[in-house]
Amino acid sequence: MLVGYARVSTLDQNLDLQIDALQGAGCERTFTDRTSGARADRPGLRETLAFARQGDVLAVWKCDRLSRSLAHLIETVQELERRGIGFRSLAEGIDTGSAGGKIVFPIFAAIASVERTLIQERTRAGLAAARQRGRIGGRPKLLNAEKLAAATKLLGTGTPPREVAAILGISIPTLYRHCPASRRSVSFEAA
Repeated sequence: MLVGYARVSTLDQNLDLQIDALQGAGCERTFTDRTSGARADRPGLRETLAFARQGDVLAVWKCDRLSRSLAHLIETVQELERRGIGFRSLAEGIDTGSAGGKIVFPIFAAIASVERTLIQERTRAGLAAARQRGRIGGRPKLLNAEKLAAATKLLGTGTPPREVAAILGISIPTLYRHCPASRRSVSFEAA
């Protein structure tokens, strides 16, 4: 039986491409994960490995969908081999059921690992360059210095925190985080 495994790293990514490729290759059952490959505990992979039996072949779209590192990929494929389960990567054309696949597998696994490392290095370099230009990633702050001054002034005049938050377009927890003293006025607001 051809058993498929597909994984995306984030919830907003889509599994359709991988699932379509696996079904097109003839997978009768496909398991999925929506989590980083760096996580050791992936429920979908755990189910895949528990489901696969001797004589089955585990298929993935690309090697990096299965493993978090070259060492993990080799370890997983070796474990599959010990259990009599083959491995097939559709995009790289690897099939450990053939002699050629057994020779080519470590080469393609190394290439996939290098590719991932290069992407990480480029990402880090891009972030460092942006920081040098004064750009900082992340969400923009909702409560800038001007709004903080306005919040302090409004709270000082007795305006309830709920109204201050509504006027400034921020949440009450954001107001409390930046103006801790405003929490004390909540008890008066409820009375």
